[in-house]
Amino acid sequence: MMRMKGNGIFSVTVLLFCLTASAQKGAKKALFIIVDGIPADVVEKVATPNLDQIAATGHYRRAYVGGEKDGYSPQTPTISAVSYNSLLTGTWVNKHNVWDNNIKEPNYNYWTIFRLYKEQYPKGKTAVFSSWTDNRTKFVGEGLPQTGNLQLDDHFDGYELDTVRFPHDKAGDFMHRIDEQVATDAVATIKKSAPELSWMYLEYTDDMGHMYGDSPQFYAAVEKMDQQIGRIWAAIQERQKRFGEDWLIFITTDHGRDEKTGRGHGGQSPRQRTTWMVTNLKRINAYT
Repeated sequence: MMRMKGNGIFSVTVLLFCLTASAQKGAKKALFIIVDGIPADVVEKVATPNLDQIAATGHYRRAYVGGEKDGYSPQTPTISAVSYNSLLTGTWVNKHNVWDNNIKEPNYNYWTIFRLYKEQYPKGKTAVFSSWTDNRTKFVGEGLPQTGNLQLDDHFDGYELDTVRFPHDKAGDFMHRIDEQVATDAVATIKKSAPELSWMYLEYTDDMGHMYGDSPQFYAAVEKMDQQIGRIWAAIQERQKRFGEDWLIFITTDHGRDEKTGRGHGGQSPRQRTTWMVTNLKRINAYT
């Protein structure tokens, strides 16, 4: 893995800028991927050849979640739903108002990348690939009056509710099968219609972290995630070759893990706050 020291915070504006202002030829496409619960030190030591390949074309950066310590924003819980909304809106919890995984009252006055994009380009195609329906119905806020009845053009989600196709097992292997389906959906959609803006979410790594902590099982889950990313990257490269499209990909995580066992998160320790980003974007400044 390519490594750079220092921290940065994801800004939704970089996705929109690259979709609208790139000097390169070809239709502009962006894919945003969240892989759950992988601290920077793990992604830096586990074999991830596909992430490495993408970073080699652009950048790898350490990043952080959890708000700005001693800064304007209060300390933001390092919890999945909280961080998803920070990543999608570019704000901390004091603004977007998602404090835990219950997602009770998101503040839709802080727009997600999807609403920002659709407002400017209503004919642009969007998609979500996810196990959770909440990612579409609550974070993006599809069809809600608070989001101007925002509509996505395509979605594949809710697989955790389908216990016929994905029977739940104590080992948690069903979640890997769901992530495989999510990745398959994303690959097929990219190859067929290539929406201008998409979000893909993979959960299995966090489940293994909670069950086993820092362990061979957790590291194996990270390697499986990398293989899924490889399938996505191959589909993007095929689109670039066949149609000359200008693709932007961002891959990141939502939180780290606790220092003692690697099973927990939610607090403000350095490892729980320290995350990372991989992108094929070449034009990155010091602030990122």
